[in-house]
Amino acid sequence: MAGLGKIARRGFLIGAASVAGGFAVGVYSLRQPFVSPLADDLPPGVAALTPYVVIDAGGVTLITPRADMGQGATSIQAALIAEEMDVALDAVRTDPGPPAAAYYNAAIVPEGLPFAATDDGWLAERARDAGAMVAKAMGLQITGGSSTVPDAFDRLRRAGATARAMLVTAAARRLGVAESALRTEDGVVIAPDGTRLSYVELAPAAGRLLEPREVALKDPADWRYLGRPMQRIDIVAKSTGTQRYGIDEALPGMLYAAVRTNPLRGGGMAGYDASAAEAMRGVVRVVRLEDGVGVLADNTWRAFEAVKAIRIDWGPAPYPATTEALFDSIAGAFTEDARDSRLKDEGDIEAALEDGADVTAEYRVPFLAHAPLEPMTALAWFRNGQLEIRAGTQIPRFAEKTARELAGLPKDGVVLRALPMGGSFGRRLEDDYIAQAVRLAWAAEGRPVKLTWSREEDMTHDFPRPAAIARGRGRVSQGRVAALDLSIAAPSVSDSQMGRLGFNALGADTAIVAGAWDQPFAIPAYRVTGYRAPETVPISSWRSVGASANGFFHECLLDELIHAAGADPLAERLRLCSHAPSRAVLEAVGEMSGWGGALGPGRGRGLAYTLSFGVPCAEVVELTATDRGIRIDRVFVAAEVGRVLDPVNFENQVQGGVVWGLSHAIHGELTYADSRPEQENFDAYPMMRLPECPEITVRGLENGERIRGIGEPPVPPAAPALANAIFAATGQRIRELPLSKSVRFA
Repeated sequence: MAGLGKIARRGFLIGAASVAGGFAVGVYSLRQPFVSPLADDLPPGVAALTPYVVIDAGGVTLITPRADMGQGATSIQAALIAEEMDVALDAVRTDPGPPAAAYYNAAIVPEGLPFAATDDGWLAERARDAGAMVAKAMGLQITGGSSTVPDAFDRLRRAGATARAMLVTAAARRLGVAESALRTEDGVVIAPDGTRLSYVELAPAAGRLLEPREVALKDPADWRYLGRPMQRIDIVAKSTGTQRYGIDEALPGMLYAAVRTNPLRGGGMAGYDASAAEAMRGVVRVVRLEDGVGVLADNTWRAFEAVKAIRIDWGPAPYPATTEALFDSIAGAFTEDARDSRLKDEGDIEAALEDGADVTAEYRVPFLAHAPLEPMTALAWFRNGQLEIRAGTQIPRFAEKTARELAGLPKDGVVLRALPMGGSFGRRLEDDYIAQAVRLAWAAEGRPVKLTWSREEDMTHDFPRPAAIARGRGRVSQGRVAALDLSIAAPSVSDSQMGRLGFNALGADTAIVAGAWDQPFAIPAYRVTGYRAPETVPISSWRSVGASANGFFHECLLDELIHAAGADPLAERLRLCSHAPSRAVLEAVGEMSGWGGALGPGRGRGLAYTLSFGVPCAEVVELTATDRGIRIDRVFVAAEVGRVLDPVNFENQVQGGVVWGLSHAIHGELTYADSRPEQENFDAYPMMRLPECPEITVRGLENGERIRGIGEPPVPPAAPALANAIFAATGQRIRELPLSKSVRFA
C-alpha cells in the first residue's frame, strides 16, 4: 500500500499502482447514513459507497476502525465483515480507515446512562436509542468500554452482506442469469455452469450500483468463522516479532524527541536552563512546551539524556502532596452536599438499620497506573502546509481535532494514521502525547519528529484510575441478608477525562457507582449512594473503570453479610439473584469449581460476581495458605456475553482480565509524595510473574439476548474473589488493596 498521505488526505491508504478499478462499500444501521469518508480521497476508477470494504486490483481490504490494543479488535471486525461477504480471512488486508464521523461508536454512550443493563423497560430502551443517536450526532469514534463487538456485530455483518449482494448483482448482469442462481465462495461469484468471476474483476461494475436497502444475513448455523475457534490475523506477526507498533514508525531524515514535563500535574513551569543539554552531542534543539520542555536529537537515547540535563523550575501542584492527604480529601466527600447519585434505593434502609448493623466496614482502593508496555509515542510531520500524524490512539477524531487546532490548519490539513498499540488499558483515550508531538514537529522546520516517552515520564504522567473509599453496613435476619447500604466516594472520571476533551459532563457520574448500584440482587433493603470527591490528580478511564473498584466494595461487603448470616456464599447469592442469566453464570461457576466440596486445612475458595458492561461475570478463586505465603492455585470464570464469536480470543481475554485484576489486587498501588507518583518504573509497579499465575478455567455462556464485549468484565470480580478466598482459608478479612499490604504471597 502507498505511503501515508500520497493519495488520501485523511490517512486511508490504497496503493495507487494497484487500483485499476474498485469500490468501497459499507452500511449503517441508524436512520441516515453518513457520506462515505472515502468519497473525496479515492483516485479515479474507485467508487466510494460506504466505508467498510475496499476492492481494488490487489484484492480485498476490510476497514476495521476500532483500535487494536492487543485485544484482537482488528481480527474480530474483519471476521464480521468476511463472514457475510464470503472472503477468506487469510486473503484480505485490513486498514483502520481515516478518522471519520461515519465510524461513530453507537454502543459507547448507552453504557454511561443511569439504567441497569438488566433493565429492558420502555424508558431504558428509548434512552439507549437516544444515546446511540447522540454518539452518531457527535461522531464519537472511540474504542473503549468493551463496546467494539456490541457496536460492530450488526453493522459490520450488514456491510459484508451489502458488499456481497452488490457483487452478485454485478455478476448476474454480466452473465445474464438470475441472482438467485449464483453463489459466492472465497471472493468469487460462481454461476450454475461453473463460470467463476472474482470480486476484483466485478468491483468496477459493482461500484456503479445503488446500495440495496435490505440484505439477508447468514443463519448462524452457516457461519464459517464466527462462533468457531479462529487464528487472529496478527498472530503470526506477533509470534515472529514482525508486528509493527506506533513505536516502530520511522521516516527518512527523522528527528527523535523526548519530553520532560511537570510531574506535579497542573503545576506548570516557571523557567528552565537548557544550556547543558544544548551542548550535548546529537542535540538539535530544545523546545519549550506548555508545562515542560522537549528535546530534538539524532536518536532517542540522546534525546532522553539531554532532557534529563535540563534544569527546570517547576510550579506547585494544585492538589494534596501525599497519599494520606489525597485519601483525606476523598473521605471528606461523605457529605450530603457532595452526594452525586442514589441510583439504587429499594426498601426502607433506615428502618432496616434502625437497631444497628450486623456488619459495618470501610474499604479502600488506591490510585492505579495504566502502565502499558509500549510507552506513549507519536510521529508528526509538517510539510507543504499539511500535518501528518502516525500514532496509536483510541480517539482518532479527537486527536485529529486537537492537532488541527494546535497547528491552525483547516479540516483537510491533517492526516492521522491510527497504528496498532502495544497495550493501553485506557491510557490512549488521552491525546496529550500527540499534542506534544505536534508542537515539537512545528519546531522541527519540516523534518519528521518521532516522540517517545521514557518509562519514567510515562509512569509519572499517567492519568490514573482514581482512588476510592466505600463505607458499608448491613443487617441479616434468619440466616439471610436483609439489608445492604453502600456509600462510595471517588473523584469523577467523567469530569476529569471529558473536560480534557472539551466537554462538560452533565448529571451524575455513573462511573462512581458502576458495578455496585446495578447488581441484580433482590435484597429487601438495598441502597447504593455515590459521593463526588474533589478532583485531585487528573484521572482517566482504566480497564473496567468504576467497576474495578466497586466490584471489590460490593462483593466484599455482600460476602461479609452472608458470612454473618451463616449462609453459603453461592447459595445466598443464587437466592438473592433476580436475573436469570446471572443465576446461570453463578450456577456455572459453582459447578466448574466443585463449590461445596472439601478442600482441606489451610485452603479456601472465594466467590465474587459483578455485572459490568452488561456482562454478568462470576469468579471463584481457590488458594492455599502456605508457610511462604498465599498461593493462588486455580481460578474459575463464567461469563454471559450473548454469543461467543471467537472462543479462542474469548478465553484469552478472560484469562488476561483475571491476571490483570489479580495482579493489581495483590501488588497494584500508585502512591504520592511531594505531589508526584513514587512508582516511576516497572520495578516499583510489579505485575504477576508466571510462577504466581494460577490455572484459569473459562466458560462462556450464550443465554443473553444482546451481544456483549469481554475485555473488561473479568477484571472487577478478581480482587473480591481473592479477598474472599483469603478469608475462607485464614479467617482474615482484608478491606484495603493492594492485599500484599496485609498478607504475604508465595
